[in-house]
Amino acid sequence: MSQHKGKIIAGLILVFILFYAVSVYWSVEPSRVNVITQAKQDAQQRGEKLVTGYTTTTALINVASTLLNKPGGYLSNDVIPPSILMDNMPAWEYGALEMTRDLALSMRKDFSRSQSQSTEHEALKKAQPQFNISSEAWAWPSAESEYQKGIDLLIVYRTQIADQNSRDSQFYARADNLRGWLKEAEKRLGSLSQRLSASVGQDRLNTDLAGDKEAHQATYAPLQNQIKTSWWEIDDVFYESRGATWALLHFLQAVEYDFADVLEKKNARVSLQQIIRELEATQETVWSPVILNGNGFGFVANHSLVMANYISRANAALIELSELLAQG
Repeated sequence: MSQHKGKIIAGLILVFILFYAVSVYWSVEPSRVNVITQAKQDAQQRGEKLVTGYTTTTALINVASTLLNKPGGYLSNDVIPPSILMDNMPAWEYGALEMTRDLALSMRKDFSRSQSQSTEHEALKKAQPQFNISSEAWAWPSAESEYQKGIDLLIVYRTQIADQNSRDSQFYARADNLRGWLKEAEKRLGSLSQRLSASVGQDRLNTDLAGDKEAHQATYAPLQNQIKTSWWEIDDVFYESRGATWALLHFLQAVEYDFADVLEKKNARVSLQQIIRELEATQETVWSPVILNGNGFGFVANHSLVMANYISRANAALIELSELLAQG
């Protein structure tokens, strides 16, 4: 009897070790890809021309595809071990997914349209909603199946803009279009920065109505709030930020290529390159096995504050870039 129990215990230990090894492997974050090189390779393989917008669309396709095809596949909606016990990689996936959703929306309503009165591109009109299904949907339809449909439709759009005979399929590299998407990226980075900074708790003054003495809001809010990210969510916010900045780096690299003339005219290319440099620091290797939450200048590091610093600087540079693009 004791021998039988021993075998059961040994089996459970073996299963635990196997689950742990698999979860560690699946938690390895994908490497960055040179989207310009990838776009050129895709165009060559498919016999398509590398037109304006091809690289940005390729970057969006590759980021979305990586969510589905990285080691372990898409984990956010898994309902069995070991992935259901993992939270860092699902948080990373969500950050990258949010950036994917923002760019897909901008592609639909701005980049592919010449003006506000122009019609939407049919493939993008169908592709953009596919990425909006819940990231945790696992039944019918599953998140993976809907995201793959969106990817397939993006490939259709990319093929059509590369076809010189398809005049109704366009990608407009204009300063106002680019600025519209950058404003969305600003909001994402600003939110992430605030949530990361709140890892140590902050007494924050209410500035919601600052700058307009006639402004009102729906319900009363206190003049001062204690803002603090829950201890249980600190690592999730950290890895969500890693995923978001990973995706944004690919998109910015593609934008630098497709909007090269616009950036040169506005003398803004170096500003974009500085943003990329700031965001690259967010992808440095995390050597600590856990995300530490020290207090400010204390003995223990605070990884969230370090990440918030890089993201805040990138966000400030994004705001400056938007202003440059708005100038004549």
